[in-house]
Amino acid sequence: MSRKDWVTILGSAGAGLFVLVIWTLVAPAFKHPSKESRKEWNQEAIKAAYVAIQLREVDKTHSSLILSYDLSNFTDLDYRLAESSGAVIMSKLRSDGSFSQEEPVRLSYPVFLPARQHARMAIEISQPFAWPREDSHYEERLKEFVKQRLGGVRGFVLFDEASHSQVELPAVWPQLRDGMPVGG
Repeated sequence: MSRKDWVTILGSAGAGLFVLVIWTLVAPAFKHPSKESRKEWNQEAIKAAYVAIQLREVDKTHSSLILSYDLSNFTDLDYRLAESSGAVIMSKLRSDGSFSQEEPVRLSYPVFLPARQHARMAIEISQPFAWPREDSHYEERLKEFVKQRLGGVRGFVLFDEASHSQVELPAVWPQLRDGMPVGG
C-alpha cells in the first residue's frame, strides 16, 4: 500500500470517528423522554380529608383564608412538605377542571408525615381585606369574601415534585358558606 492509500484510510477512519462522537452527543436530545420523566403523578400515596376553614386577620387591611386537611400516608416512606421542597399548590377551576396558580396558595407550615400515619396540613390564601369590625354586616362581608376567593374553585391540588405525588385537597366550602365560623 502506498502512503497515499494510508492517508486516505486514516482520514476516512478519523472522519467516521468524528461523526460517531457527534452522534452519541446529539442523539439523546432527539430521543423520547425517559420512563422516569414520563412517570405519571402518584395519586394514591397520600390522601387528604377536609378538617376546617378559618379566616384570620393578618393586619387591618389583609387577611388569610386557612384551609386545614388531615393527610394519610399509605406508603412505607416518610413524607415531608415545605415551601422549599418543590411542593406546588394549584387551584382546580370549577369551570373546566383545569389548574390555575392565579391565586397565591401556600403551605401554612412545614409538614412531616410518617409512613402509614396521619398528620395535619394547612394551606393559606392571603388577600387584601379591610376588616369591618364596626360594620353591622361584619359576618356577611366575611362570607362574601370567602365566596369571592373560592367561588370559581372546585378544590386544590398539591403536586410534590420530589416524590411525584399528587394530593387532591377536596372542596367543601359550598356547604360551609352559610355556617362558616369567623375569627380574628
